[in-house]
Amino acid sequence: MDSINLNPTRLGDLDFVLAAEQHSDNALYVNQWSREQHEDAIASPDTAHFIIEMTGGASAHIGYVILVGLQNPHRSLSLKRIVILPKGKGFGRRTLRLVKALAFDQMNYHRLELDVFSSNQRAQHLYRSEGFIDEGRLREAYRTSSGYEDLLLLSILSDEYRQQDTNEKSVD
Repeated sequence: MDSINLNPTRLGDLDFVLAAEQHSDNALYVNQWSREQHEDAIASPDTAHFIIEMTGGASAHIGYVILVGLQNPHRSLSLKRIVILPKGKGFGRRTLRLVKALAFDQMNYHRLELDVFSSNQRAQHLYRSEGFIDEGRLREAYRTSSGYEDLLLLSILSDEYRQQDTNEKSVD
């Protein structure tokens, strides 16, 4: 199985980032940013912007991740964005596990949170299966071309992540 890595996004990666964001598999679920917004995120000391690369034979970009809250004094980090191409190959799950390990094992955060559109059933299933807990709903919080959409709030705490990690090891 090819491995995947999170590498800091470079300005030269932004053509891929914008194309992945605008891809028909992602556009309905991802707020469309301009190149300048991504450049600002890359430059911000409060944000981590990563390219997801598949390594093995030939390295290839398969997505990107944005984390916000690096300077949060409460050790709470927000998974602002996770965008994957191609779908259905397990890259989302593998990336989410890398993000959790980064947040809790390497960066020592207490909490990792995210929001997801109520219509994005695939993402909700992934997040819940990876230990994220529902916290609430922001009703009609996002305007779309066809009306308004609810955002669901989910999070996982470091203790829950560590318990999950222990349970997985005890099954092996």
